[in-house]
Amino acid sequence: MISSQERIIYCTNPGCTNPINPMGDSRLCASCQTPLVHRYIWATGEHQVIRPGELIKDRYEVITSQIWLDIQPGQLPDIPEELPKAIIPYLRLSSDRSHLPQVYGFADDILLLENVPIDETGNLYPAIADAWEQATPVRQVNLLWQIIQLWQPLSEFKVALSLLFPDNLRVQGWCVRLLELYESEQPSIQQLGECWKPIVAVAKPEVAPTLQKIVDSMCAGEIELKAIATQLNQLLLSSAAQLPLNLKVAGATDSGSQLKQNEDTCYPIAFGDSDDPLLPCLSIVCDGIGGHEGGEVASQLAVQSLKLQIRALLAEVAEQTELVSPELLQQQLEASLRVVNNVICACNDDQKRQGRERMATTVVMAVQVPQQVEITPGCDSQNSHELYLASVGDSRAYWITPNYCQLLTVDDDVASREVRYARSLYRKALQRPDAYSLTQALGTKDGEFLRFVIQRFILEEDGILLLCSDGLSDNNLVENHWQEYALPVLKGEISPEDAAYNWINLANQKNGHDNISVVLTHCRVSPEYLVAVTPSLPPADVIEEKSSSAQPELADSSQALLDLDIPSAEAPAVSATPTEVKKPRRGKVWVLLSGMLALLVGSTMGLFAWSQLNPQGFQQTCRQLPQKVQQLCPPGK
Repeated sequence: MISSQERIIYCTNPGCTNPINPMGDSRLCASCQTPLVHRYIWATGEHQVIRPGELIKDRYEVITSQIWLDIQPGQLPDIPEELPKAIIPYLRLSSDRSHLPQVYGFADDILLLENVPIDETGNLYPAIADAWEQATPVRQVNLLWQIIQLWQPLSEFKVALSLLFPDNLRVQGWCVRLLELYESEQPSIQQLGECWKPIVAVAKPEVAPTLQKIVDSMCAGEIELKAIATQLNQLLLSSAAQLPLNLKVAGATDSGSQLKQNEDTCYPIAFGDSDDPLLPCLSIVCDGIGGHEGGEVASQLAVQSLKLQIRALLAEVAEQTELVSPELLQQQLEASLRVVNNVICACNDDQKRQGRERMATTVVMAVQVPQQVEITPGCDSQNSHELYLASVGDSRAYWITPNYCQLLTVDDDVASREVRYARSLYRKALQRPDAYSLTQALGTKDGEFLRFVIQRFILEEDGILLLCSDGLSDNNLVENHWQEYALPVLKGEISPEDAAYNWINLANQKNGHDNISVVLTHCRVSPEYLVAVTPSLPPADVIEEKSSSAQPELADSSQALLDLDIPSAEAPAVSATPTEVKKPRRGKVWVLLSGMLALLVGSTMGLFAWSQLNPQGFQQTCRQLPQKVQQLCPPGK
């Protein structure tokens, strides 16, 4: 250990000629203008002998005994060749990054954790007991519901005890976050109930009676985990339904400054149909894979199919007389994604595409489900404030408030896979040449072999849900620039439409190597009135250009992939050679695609009810749906 005489931080750019910067208010390297990374680390255990200001291993500045700042964040931390068994739960649970820390490395025998509940100034977020008093009734219930959702996965790895230490549970906005994991024998529901007693005793009057009954049942051992989750969910939805909810969504896509063809597709676009019944409940970003002869087809097919299926799903939910459980809605969204995947797979198989020629697409999708909720006896609300987030691939979702920016998704790439399989720490896995290669995307393999992550959130604070392709998220652009580009929307200074184009302009300036898609949803639950901002529309010729780029026409070669050879009753079908395809025949293509997707949607609507009665048959039918596509999509194209 040595004492730090001057506070410094190193630039992460390996090509920087003068990487040492004085610690101060500047967010950029003085030499190369690269954003400086202030990575605060949690040092596990008690370290009373370490004093603030000391420098550990010439790189970790001690802020408090357990909060350290890595002043050389561009360097790989110390990682043993053989990973200790004690860190396996962290690695296997890495998909729950919204709530759990990740292993960063080691300083001798001290385990260092990143993605911890520490703010940008190096201070811990408040413990649950400290945040409880200021929390709204909805948030109080939401915090307890999240703990119940974490109970089962943490129990599988014998670290559920982590949920019983109030100081270990921190609150960042809506989210419960853990400082570290404690391994032990499995605690009981009764013990959890005893831990909840002090905070439930001072819960808000609107929710206190119901919460007290739940806790009493837990302490008496009279209730099971599933029943606790059900009762908390009902209370959570009825409490949230009393809040206003205003959503405004806008999106845009661009080929990027270095590419001519756009394989991205997003929904909606900034100049879309304002009468679309799916708005503002649905937002999608798809990043196509397979070149312009496949990627753009896969992404557009995925968006069109998902729109039809989500429309059918929301119609089914609207007809239900009782609340549809989060588990069932997650199953339905997963089934929809499997259908889309198997449709793309069937087209690949029919066109005899192999290896890198197979077309595929990433997807990140958000669905706000407006269920009918009983607020008080005889009084219903049509708004449950539920938001479901699904992702496959490396397109991302962020939640941004005036105070923080939180990444909600985990990339399906090799680096993340190595961590999840407990084969490597994340920082070391990033050193692999294939670290960012995708491990799954829609269309690459049969749906039953895909691993879907469907998350459910309650919209109970003002914020922006930002969906984007990696053309924007690469090089940490969102993390580095969210304050400049999101706060004006939250303050009502610019419209979501203008913000979407601002994000794309930033990506073209800083990245530009890939297609760029952005869809943002401005969510407001506060009763304060904000004046609606009118988008600053460009001239008419620019609007036309932007509209066409936002929903690009398919290239002739890509269009040929969708020109299905179905004989007509009036004349025999004639296969055109590539040189004969002069203009995209969109009418015929989309009529046929609509028919195909309508068939799938019809199946999905029927499966909604059937899945509740016959889950095994439901899954088998999802696997068989591509056979119907094969009847419509003959090979040879």
